[in-house]
Amino acid sequence: MDRSSYFSTRANSMKRSVIRELLKLTHNPEIISFAGGLPAPQTFPVEYVKRAATKVLDEEHGKALQYGATEGDPRLRRKLAEIMQKDGIDADPDKVLVTTASQQGLELMSKVFFNPGDTCIVGLPTYLGGLQAIKSYGGVPIGVELDEHGMIPEKLIETLDKLEAEGRRPRLLYIIPDFQNPAGVTIPVERRKEIVKIARERDYIIVEDTPYRQIRFEGEHQTTFQALAPERVISLYTFSKIMLPGFRLGWAYGPEWLIDKFVMAKQSMDLCTPPFNQAITYHMLEEGALEIGLKETIKLYKKRCKVMLEELDKNLGDVEGVSWTVPEGGLFLWLTVPEGMNTDELFDKAIKENVAYVPGSAFFPLNEDHRSMRLNFSYSNEEKIIEGCRRLGKLIKESL
Repeated sequence: MDRSSYFSTRANSMKRSVIRELLKLTHNPEIISFAGGLPAPQTFPVEYVKRAATKVLDEEHGKALQYGATEGDPRLRRKLAEIMQKDGIDADPDKVLVTTASQQGLELMSKVFFNPGDTCIVGLPTYLGGLQAIKSYGGVPIGVELDEHGMIPEKLIETLDKLEAEGRRPRLLYIIPDFQNPAGVTIPVERRKEIVKIARERDYIIVEDTPYRQIRFEGEHQTTFQALAPERVISLYTFSKIMLPGFRLGWAYGPEWLIDKFVMAKQSMDLCTPPFNQAITYHMLEEGALEIGLKETIKLYKKRCKVMLEELDKNLGDVEGVSWTVPEGGLFLWLTVPEGMNTDELFDKAIKENVAYVPGSAFFPLNEDHRSMRLNFSYSNEEKIIEGCRRLGKLIKESL
């Protein structure tokens, strides 16, 4: 039986998420995992959840346990606009769409913008979940090289010139500007302005995916793309990394004519994001759970990042051809191994040594990179980070 004949072309092109599959391996408590993008459980605001959930069930169960508006709880939308206003954005609650985390924002982006074969600009490397969403609707991600300051404007112009000349004008620019996943780099404001200038001159929409922006532990916040070009930027946010992932709650923000199309696309996906989760989150924000929690989260992740950087230097600092990024925030850093070494092949050996990472190839549109890996420093405690870096360093040295 040709089972593929039962499925649509879209379904037949689907592939399992590399990261989700890798996480199955790391359920073994003996494995030290640098693979997932998991927040530290001790940062979850459990007591705030308890109080807010009790309040909602006691006082608002009639609404909170019912269907809700696709756009989201009006009270929560106002709070989300306030969060953005504190970040220098002239945010209007009416332009906020509550989503089932930012991954749904990426799915909505892809559903709204892409016909099969349409191209899209992404970073090289870029977030695996973004690549999956784009490809699932037939979009073709085209990578633009990054350096230590993010997407390179000159490379962006070269790529746009080439695609436009071929009649393959991209539908949008997908950018992760703050502590980029997977590279951990941040785009400085002057470079952001250059990219905005390019987008305005050539009439492109920018999708700004910014799940980690609030987790900055070094340096200064850089102005958002949303603040620089509100007429052509859609911003995607999530509470998954900055407060708790289990509620699957995020939001999209942008020009009304674009958000309106996102609302239409969302209606056929899930009707609405769970009102119960939205109501609880609203009351948690009213109590200050986000601001209070972020202080401890930033403190913890800064410490863990520092330990990982020190241990990488201790175990690999003397190995020629090995380098890594130094993030100013977020959850990840990007490690590159010497020429000729393959991190896909090295992965099986790493699992045998009870340490896990994500091979860099997963973050490239054509899986073309085999010399890199993404390392997460938010989840494992300091003791495990030290031991995991020792195992990783030993493995890389033995594989030279």
